[in-house]
Amino acid sequence: MCGIVGVFGHKEAAGLAYTGLFALQHRGQESAGVAAADGPNLACRTGMGLVSDVLGGSVLDALPGDAAIGQVRYSTTGDSNPANAQPFLIRHHRGPISVVHNGNLVNSIDLRAELEEEGAIFQTTTDTEALLHLVARSRTHDVVDAIVESLHQVRGAYSLLFMVPGRMIAIRDPYGFRPLCLGRLGGAWVVASESCALDLMGAQFVREMDPGEVLVVDVAGIHSLKPFKETRSAFCIFEHVYFSRPDSTVFGKPVQRVRKRLGEQLFREQPVQADMVVPVPDSGVYAAMGYARAAGLPFEMGLVRNHYVGRTFIQPTQEIRNDNVRVKLNPVRDILAGRRIILIDDSIVRGTTSRKIVRMCREAGASEVHMRVSCPPTIGPCYYGIDTPRRDELIAATNSVDGIRDFIGADSLGYLSLPGMLEAMKTDEDSACTACWTLEHPVAIPAVDAQQLRLFERGQR
Repeated sequence: MCGIVGVFGHKEAAGLAYTGLFALQHRGQESAGVAAADGPNLACRTGMGLVSDVLGGSVLDALPGDAAIGQVRYSTTGDSNPANAQPFLIRHHRGPISVVHNGNLVNSIDLRAELEEEGAIFQTTTDTEALLHLVARSRTHDVVDAIVESLHQVRGAYSLLFMVPGRMIAIRDPYGFRPLCLGRLGGAWVVASESCALDLMGAQFVREMDPGEVLVVDVAGIHSLKPFKETRSAFCIFEHVYFSRPDSTVFGKPVQRVRKRLGEQLFREQPVQADMVVPVPDSGVYAAMGYARAAGLPFEMGLVRNHYVGRTFIQPTQEIRNDNVRVKLNPVRDILAGRRIILIDDSIVRGTTSRKIVRMCREAGASEVHMRVSCPPTIGPCYYGIDTPRRDELIAATNSVDGIRDFIGADSLGYLSLPGMLEAMKTDEDSACTACWTLEHPVAIPAVDAQQLRLFERGQR
């Protein structure tokens, strides 16, 4: 749950990276940072908070050079504290190297334990630092070879940007869990988690990086390597359901178009008599458009979002999430009073937010509240970079649909089926990661969690 951006070959590289991070702010709000390369020198600035808070003012003046990488972070592995803010910048026997990471390495705990036994000293609690230790310990001469050798020792999801003097290295894991795209701005090359960042930087979208691809960017241009064994793809469908911005193209598909198709399919599977369709903004808006169009019902913005409040789902603690729901959303009484409404949301994770929204709609006078969800019930944690780490936090893991309906207080509740979601996505289960809905993990998860999953009775779904 991070956003990364890289720029190579532009005299205002750090400023462009800063601009690109604005477009990726939805991917992380805990910390932000930029590292820049000026000839043989690398410099870095990081801090806790939003991009404008961390990198505003004169901060970028201390980051000259024609190459830069940056990140906005939401923690999945590693605490939320300043030491874990990226980019990381270290100096080892090959010279300075900086890195940003989007994803999650499932074997990072074991790697860390092995490295610590061998004398490694860690400054952070992130999985990314373990990877840096592997790179530093590699005996290969070239840093690209050292990075590739190190990545053969890790398992999980990673979209990575490394920067060394004279080169930027972009990498996407062999399964392609997380997105990463390439753009062009004049003579400069740009890499970002989503195409919306390229748009804001004024760069032209060139293509999405392939799963398992390593792109080395230097003054001679770009060089593509495929050093990993080819495997099935496992792109994260949750990127389309919730996480990515609707104006992005992710995994080759426009996000807003996919969400509309999800909504249309949701109506076909879960119709209900009502007066209007109301989205839970912002991530439920396009699915609600699709549902309303298919149902022939009015689409009404019956909930207004305060855009100065961060995304509820990715706040670090449950206490903050609970407090933020009413601050973030306010019902429009004039629209809702006396109406039968269909609330469309992208997912129900813990259920507490949905419960509060349903209650707010009833308090605003809605006569009936029917909840419809544009993905299947979330029954398992994500180990690849989305923050649903524990099954006991997931309401669908231990409750039936009827039980969830009763908990959130809706008149009815309907989810999109897995086959319906895949049909709307125009993909198949062998090409995507559906683990949070099926418990079928493309990359083996830690043994302790695998044992817990075996104890889970699928009948509880």
